[in-house]
Amino acid sequence: MKMKNIILLTVVMVSVHSSGCASHEDTTVADNSYDSTKLSPVETQKANSNYKPAFAGQTRIAGVKTTTPYKVEKIAQGLGNPWAVVPMTDGRLLITIKSGYMEIHTATGELVKKITGFPAVDDNGQGGLLDVAFDPNFATNKTIYWSFSEKNPPGNLTAVAKGQLNETAGTIDNPIVIFRATPALNSGAHFGSRLIFDKDGNLFVSAGERSIPEGRAQAQLLTAGLGKVFKITPDGKAVPGNPFINQPGAMPQIYVYGIRNPQGLDINPATGELWEVEFGPRGGDEVNIIRSGKNYGWPTITYGIEYSGEKVGEGIQQKEGMEQPVYYWDPVVSPSGISFYKGDAIPEWENNLFIGG
Repeated sequence: MKMKNIILLTVVMVSVHSSGCASHEDTTVADNSYDSTKLSPVETQKANSNYKPAFAGQTRIAGVKTTTPYKVEKIAQGLGNPWAVVPMTDGRLLITIKSGYMEIHTATGELVKKITGFPAVDDNGQGGLLDVAFDPNFATNKTIYWSFSEKNPPGNLTAVAKGQLNETAGTIDNPIVIFRATPALNSGAHFGSRLIFDKDGNLFVSAGERSIPEGRAQAQLLTAGLGKVFKITPDGKAVPGNPFINQPGAMPQIYVYGIRNPQGLDINPATGELWEVEFGPRGGDEVNIIRSGKNYGWPTITYGIEYSGEKVGEGIQQKEGMEQPVYYWDPVVSPSGISFYKGDAIPEWENNLFIGG
């Protein structure tokens, strides 16, 4: 596999943290001087292992420099504990707050409305109110979809719900859970989760393997919804044509498996393919092209090691029948949301992938 015509832009400055951002009056203008030479890789520290990439350009690829002038504006601060920031059709921003509500902000950061009425979330650890996506017909039906960590005795799980955004009342009308990534486990980690609609109006959902050994092993099982990317209808059913829909015992909503903790999904505007980014262990954060029915290897293969320094499983990075990441980092960048650049203001960014870290 080659990295031809693909540039991965890891943009730490656009990541969202609980501390918020500075006021929008503070601006930074990029260095516009032209530099035709390639830059050093973003991975400047020693790798955690001596693992070798499967192909040239799979890690520590040379950097490149933007030549078009641009300006960075910090537009908001004190957001509390946001998880997702999603543009609305009118240019405003819908922000999920981890503890269980959403906020609508103007494009310049001012709070417009707090939205409540969501099903209760389990916001311990990495859990809470996670991603949000607009129905393709949101302009007329006002329906939004969101993922969240749901208490489900004796544990918790990643769930997807939908409802109508009632901005005037500041509430969600008719909320209903449409999908659950079962089984529930007693863990506060690795819920995922990202949502994105395809061109046919079906919904891709990512869910983590919950980190603990019991969940980790189930990333390789088609009978479990842990460590997967799903493809569901707007009602949470399996999409006809899903790869395992006719396999006895398999969850019919599963689209791919062998995933660790997937927190970024986007569709490549040039190819129409689904791309994913996931947290690896110590080393081994990955970018993958998600193709129907494929096994992405976790925890059998990985370029990372345990946080203790031990090998993960047998310590292998390649195995027949398991997909290789397009790119991986060691040390890690802790990736979060991703987005392909679809604008035209900066031509050299066209169709490039931005990764929050």
